[in-house]
Amino acid sequence: MITVLVIMMVLVLLVVAVVALYIFSTQRSLVQLDENCKNALGQIQVQLNSRWDALMAVAKTASTYAKHESETLQQVIAQRRQSTVNSAADVARQEGELSNVFSRLMAIGESYPDLKANDLFLRAMDAVKNYEENVRISRMVYNDTATKMNRAVRQWPSSFVASMLNFGMRDYFTVDEVQKTTMPDMFPNT
Repeated sequence: MITVLVIMMVLVLLVVAVVALYIFSTQRSLVQLDENCKNALGQIQVQLNSRWDALMAVAKTASTYAKHESETLQQVIAQRRQSTVNSAADVARQEGELSNVFSRLMAIGESYPDLKANDLFLRAMDAVKNYEENVRISRMVYNDTATKMNRAVRQWPSSFVASMLNFGMRDYFTVDEVQKTTMPDMFPNT
């Protein structure tokens, strides 16, 4: 009778140890995925800041042609650049602000043909284009990372650990149909 009791206790302890090891391992995986999502958002923030810097260079170049308009845009850019990105919604908001500023800069460029031929203006516009591509790639990396996180949060049995430890789903970057049809061609000459 004592051996049966000992065997039962060992089996219970073994099951508890396996469950604890699984919870520990899953928690570490979820933390890693969560940090990867935060890192991907941080990379997007870096690229957005670089785009703001490139737009500031365009605005400064435009200042020799349209002083008042350019000064206003420089002030807007300086304020907007300070925004932080903590979610896909924050990035979408900043994307809208960037698009508005870029549209205004393009209008200034259209009003002053000499500006469009200016070498500094052209180089700054190329920089904006490069950062736009970097943001696009960073968004794809974030969505891939968010997919892995969301899978871990939703699939059983890791979903049990995720809910127990308050890990949640991550939003994806999407482009709505209205935005796709109304986005200006930012780089018509390429």
